[in-house]
Amino acid sequence: MSMGAYDDDEHERRERKNGAVDTDFSDDRTVYRGTIEYDSGDSTEALLDQFKQLQGE
Repeated sequence: MSMGAYDDDEHERRERKNGAVDTDFSDDRTVYRGTIEYDSGDSTEALLDQFKQLQGE
């Protein structure tokens, strides 16, 4: 078979593969534990000034 030639058997194999649905529901959802900490850092005005400086570049 030449490069790029249509292969009917391969097409049907891929259709069967893509048409199958994995119905294995034994996987449990992962539970994440921990903490999140936000650092607000600069004031809103300082952040807006920095944004304006970046826009000017």
